[in-house]
Amino acid sequence: MNATSITALHTFFFIADHCPRLPYASSQVSLYLTRWHALSPIFCFASGGTAVAVRVKVFYNVNTDPAVRRAFPTFLILAAFLFSSCQRSHPPAEKRYPFTGRVVSIDAASQSVVIDAAAIPGFMDAMAMSYKIKPATALNQLAPGDSLSAEIIVVQPPAQSQDSAPDYWLENVKIIAHGKSAAPAAQHIPAAGDGVPDFNFTNQYGKRISLKQYRGQVLLITFIYTRCPFPDFCPRVTDNFAVIDKQLGADPGLANVQLLSVSFDPAHDTPKVLRDYAFAAAHTHDPAVFRRWQFAVPGNQDLPRIADFFGLVYKPEAGLITHNLSTTVIGPNGKIVAWYHGGDWQVSDLIKDAEKAASATVP
Repeated sequence: MNATSITALHTFFFIADHCPRLPYASSQVSLYLTRWHALSPIFCFASGGTAVAVRVKVFYNVNTDPAVRRAFPTFLILAAFLFSSCQRSHPPAEKRYPFTGRVVSIDAASQSVVIDAAAIPGFMDAMAMSYKIKPATALNQLAPGDSLSAEIIVVQPPAQSQDSAPDYWLENVKIIAHGKSAAPAAQHIPAAGDGVPDFNFTNQYGKRISLKQYRGQVLLITFIYTRCPFPDFCPRVTDNFAVIDKQLGADPGLANVQLLSVSFDPAHDTPKVLRDYAFAAAHTHDPAVFRRWQFAVPGNQDLPRIADFFGLVYKPEAGLITHNLSTTVIGPNGKIVAWYHGGDWQVSDLIKDAEKAASATVP
């Protein structure tokens, strides 16, 4: 046998003796390959970033029998399968934290609840946001105003999923105090088909604008405040809107889509503050950014009604504002196409919703 054939066989025939996922014993393989002879005892490879030592047998042909030659492709496939079977997968990292908070509102349709949560040292500051509950039947015992304890489970996405956000939910939910009998009224949950009132705002130039002026266009509206220090809240939503803005500029089919970021901090977010925030978000000082993407703030008297309609929960506290997230797609007819609570949406989700709404006919 020449050197070339020895090299080829040396490269491909690795039969693992100790592989936890091997579907059959290596001794069976050895019996099948009785016409082959072992060369090397050890082979090391990296799997999922971890070095793994595997005992292997490498075989070479000591018989020029044509039948053995014809079997070469079968052995090649078998060796590749055995090697891939030894790859070790790593489950997503899961962390658990003790959790306490007060129920603000319940959304039975999405099996979630908005909770004004206490700070979790080493994980997050106090804030109000939406949480999934597991099992979903635990929602039946909750009412607005209830204080509860639970565990929050946080699962980080795989390293290769750079655009994915961590998944999280609550388990082991227990009521530690019931709310007062005069519980707050149920919060409005935006739904597809709902007509949007003509709310008024002041934009980044101090000009009065209203939602009515967006009729005939698709509007993506979200809520932020410029001082928000939580990376997974306002900064993340604003970064996503910046990505959407660039995609809108590059796609003529989405020329009829507009963006509106609304602040719920009228005392601080003046037109100049909103303008500076917008330039920082868009990474430009070109006023052309406002052709598609405006920043605005409602008056103090209008803010509660606007927040209630869009399912926004906010509460000034210790110089900051604890809040949830609310993002809505409004069609050219002024009706809701889709509403997203929390940050559980991707840029692609809103782009698809915008495309769908843009293709609809205005009655």
